[in-house]
Amino acid sequence: MPKVKIIGAGLAGSEAAYQLISKGIEVELYEMRPKKSTPAHKTANFSELVCSNSLRSNALTNGVGLLKEEMRRFGSLIMDAAEKYQIPAGSALAVDREGFSSYITEVIKSSPFVTVIEEEVDHIPEGPTIIASGPLSSEKMCEALQDYFHKDFFHFFDAIAPIVYKDSIDFSKAYYKSRYGVGEDDYINCPMTRDEFFNFYRELINAKMIDLHEFEQVFFEGCMPIEEMARRGMKTMLFGPLKPVGLSDDTHHPYAVVQLRQDNARDSLYNIVGFQTHLTYGEQKRVFSMIPGLEHAEFARYGEMHRNTYINSPSLLKATYQDKTRDDLFFAGQLTGVEGYIESAASGMLAGINMALYLKGETPLILPDTCMIGAMANYITHASKDSFAPMNANFGIMRLLKDCPKNMRKEFLSKQALEVIQPYIDLWKNI
Repeated sequence: MPKVKIIGAGLAGSEAAYQLISKGIEVELYEMRPKKSTPAHKTANFSELVCSNSLRSNALTNGVGLLKEEMRRFGSLIMDAAEKYQIPAGSALAVDREGFSSYITEVIKSSPFVTVIEEEVDHIPEGPTIIASGPLSSEKMCEALQDYFHKDFFHFFDAIAPIVYKDSIDFSKAYYKSRYGVGEDDYINCPMTRDEFFNFYRELINAKMIDLHEFEQVFFEGCMPIEEMARRGMKTMLFGPLKPVGLSDDTHHPYAVVQLRQDNARDSLYNIVGFQTHLTYGEQKRVFSMIPGLEHAEFARYGEMHRNTYINSPSLLKATYQDKTRDDLFFAGQLTGVEGYIESAASGMLAGINMALYLKGETPLILPDTCMIGAMANYITHASKDSFAPMNANFGIMRLLKDCPKNMRKEFLSKQALEVIQPYIDLWKNI
């Protein structure tokens, strides 16, 4: 059986590799780091989390929570790592990012079925290949993909939220509460009065940003820079990351609240939730220090922008994540238009599973849109070709098989998904 070449050792590439080696299939895993890095990566580890350390909700009544459970049942390396390195985050699943990525790196590198090749790939290889080069694909890989598809790429930019040192936060003003009144009191809350909020708003919308090219000014709605959100209306942030719902305590009844979430296992670093930004480092320090409790905050990392590149999957891919014109070529991760850490890993998992089935002479899985993994694959391959945009896991892309009370729709969809997907899990485990 031929070896499978996997391009990229991010979440999708690592998960695809793990699924293949679990069936004894040899993998050549190409990763250009550490020889060549990206503007966002800081280490040479596989599956490095370059933005938030949160993998979002664990609840089965949330789209990404359901997606996690489907992945657990298939046997996901990413979910195994997340649970081993989980840190407190209320109802969300957050991880110690260094432990998480180090564990995944060790599992992959220690396998006798894996050969890691540290070099940049500048072409589409012949033979069984999974392209999982991610939203930070190198310029050479982007050129190779453009040449292969004869199609233009779409571009948008993700943002990395700033991280501050916990011991520099003023707890005479900040206090612990849950996320909007749900789960444990794991978030640090910085309350604002009405006057403090409007002063912050005025400085934020007038702050200096980095210089952007025209194509960099297209934003994904799920990762909106905080200053762009503010420009959409004076109170827009109050319905987003500064929403004060459920965050009062005995002494604070805030007009707005900025929340910070634990970022490492030592509980020494906290990221400012929802504060993706285009602001220069100097302006981040000046403006974000206006937040009560952060007046003297020391920043471990400022927010940065990085390119997120994706292909027009409705034109190019099958719901198996295979290229429409070449059955031994698969794509996975955010390059396909799935958006988010877990979504990226899930697409890598399905691509890896289907590559294994293809090589063993079995029919690749087309999961139905009545489960979340299948709904994601269905969405990116059946959305409008002219207006295709990245999509997170959500119940809106799933099909409900039977009527149910409106207020029970999420519960029905979740129960349905776990029933529908089980035969596919059983098939894979028995291969």
